[in-house]
Amino acid sequence: MRIDHTHRSWAVASLLLFGGSILLYGVYRAPSEGPMGGTTMGLVFGSVGFAFMIFAALFGARKKVPVWRVGRAQTWMRGHLWLGLLSLPLVVFHSGFRYGHGLTAVLMTLLIIVVASGLFGAALQHYMPRVMTREITMETIYEEIEHVRAQLREEAEELFMQAMAEPAKAAAAGVAGSTVASVEVRTDETGPLRNFFEQELKPFLENPGARGHAMADAGQSRSAFAQLRTLVPPALHTTLEDLESICEEERQLSLQARLHVWLHGWLLLHIPVSLALILLGAVHAVMALRY
Repeated sequence: MRIDHTHRSWAVASLLLFGGSILLYGVYRAPSEGPMGGTTMGLVFGSVGFAFMIFAALFGARKKVPVWRVGRAQTWMRGHLWLGLLSLPLVVFHSGFRYGHGLTAVLMTLLIIVVASGLFGAALQHYMPRVMTREITMETIYEEIEHVRAQLREEAEELFMQAMAEPAKAAAAGVAGSTVASVEVRTDETGPLRNFFEQELKPFLENPGARGHAMADAGQSRSAFAQLRTLVPPALHTTLEDLESICEEERQLSLQARLHVWLHGWLLLHIPVSLALILLGAVHAVMALRY
């Protein structure tokens, strides 16, 4: 409930600021159609908009620097979103709805990219956790995914080697009346499993991100294992069930890794563009006030 209250508070405050800005722009802009940025109200719009950008940037700094723990994280996050969004119309009012040229045009472009990527990231952070909860039943800590994958490969290899060892065990047991031919029959019964493991399962587990793996698709994987059950003796069905479970867990890990990239990949654009915006915005402010 506290998060909802914080969100509503920031939303209401931002909407009030936006409404007041529209009113002020209408009052001060009406008498003149000349350049807006150099006027008193234009400078106010630009200064407040830039201050909101600084606040949004400080949210990232707060996350990176452990000693900066001023205020609640949720409060900063909501403020980062709403004030960052509000900075765009304030800068537009500052420019008098002119895109400008040179550094001014660059700043406007950067701001649009920052706001758009921020909205995209906020939407992802709202939507992706639901998808992960619904689709990933065996969620793993992201940093442990490669370690878990290595364990799955080892487990699959052990299951396969145990299955392949059964004919040899039967031969070594010295069953009365056993012949070389009977041992070969038992060995041949494991042939489909050997081919399947070497041609399909092992390549998938070693390189799950490669395209074209039948095991990467749940439907094709079920069909492949169902067909394999008809080709091997019932004694190997338990092994097949274990291997199929390993495939399913690998698909879950792959899906989690892809969703994690979507959930955090947008920051690779948002953060550097934001930093460029702040630096060039400071240059623009100094040049405007000095000249």
